[in-house]
Amino acid sequence: MPRTAPKIKVDAVREHGAEVDLLDTKVKSRLDRVAELAREFPAAYVASPYDDPFVIEGNAGLATELFALTLDLDCIIAPIGGGGLTSGLVKAAKATGSRTEVFAAEPEIANDAARSFRAGKIVAAAEESTTIADGARVLRVGDRTWEILKDGLAGVVEVSEEQIREGVRLLFALANLKAEPTGALALGAVIAAPDLFKGKRVCCVVSGGNADPAAYAELVRGI
Repeated sequence: MPRTAPKIKVDAVREHGAEVDLLDTKVKSRLDRVAELAREFPAAYVASPYDDPFVIEGNAGLATELFALTLDLDCIIAPIGGGGLTSGLVKAAKATGSRTEVFAAEPEIANDAARSFRAGKIVAAAEESTTIADGARVLRVGDRTWEILKDGLAGVVEVSEEQIREGVRLLFALANLKAEPTGALALGAVIAAPDLFKGKRVCCVVSGGNADPAAYAELVRGI
């Protein structure tokens, strides 16, 4: 995990009995460190947090459950980092024959997915972003996820840091919901592109609430 990861996430991993290897990602990327560990432990199953078939299938279950509620959704918006969540949603929509569009919400300053979508091929960032949406601090979407996303996503909405903060504040103030910045990306996308979603029945996926108390208090200060 990067040294900049929220303490609450690091502590949660340790509570499950894991040893956490904190990295300076400007010196060595997480992927490079995982590759080192894979060589050290050849019998281990290396599971990407997003570019893994089991991860994608697991995330597809979210959309399957949503469609079973017969909410007649026009679109689903979900955060994107490596693409595991959004590719699962796209896969489920296709499998169920749903016409619900899937949009990805991405930090404006970590917009490798948006640039990939525009270019029609995977575009990687040179280094990890400093966005407050730490779950989206990846260099590029995965190879497996890209094959699903390139023709399945309805679009990628780029969200500014202030719009991410506003999403966190609104979820707290209006829904009494604690969301980490990455989890608030979907609502941030609605704030960033209101005309795109105006008049539509929209589902915003809030993907997590792992924000350190002090950092979260600063985000919602002044509401």
